[in-house]
Amino acid sequence: MNRASGGSPYTRREKGAAAEQAASLYLTSQGYRIRERNWRCRSGELDLIADYEEGLVFIEVRSRSGSLLRGTAEESVDARKIRQVRQTAGVYLHQQGIAQAIISFDVIAVQLNADLSVASLRHIRDAF
Repeated sequence: MNRASGGSPYTRREKGAAAEQAASLYLTSQGYRIRERNWRCRSGELDLIADYEEGLVFIEVRSRSGSLLRGTAEESVDARKIRQVRQTAGVYLHQQGIAQAIISFDVIAVQLNADLSVASLRHIRDAF
């Protein structure tokens, strides 16, 4: 659906940006230091990369708006997505020259209202 056919007035990209902004603000409030947003390479994209305590955290941000008939945001992180995030994180570590690090993979699931405000935000630490 698009704006002309009566669908959401926001694009998928706008919804994703709103969810990532909400996730970033939440993480910062919890003591995370955001290193990178939307880091890209040939193998994929990492939504957020942050320092937290003694480790490096790769955060996959997933969002939903409207009905949950397609499942929850966190349910959309499937085996293919997990492989892709892990592979891309490996490229990041290599390119940054990070040989030794405590790393973890988190998921932040954001449910958005129609106006892109946050209805709920769930942080799943060590999700995969």
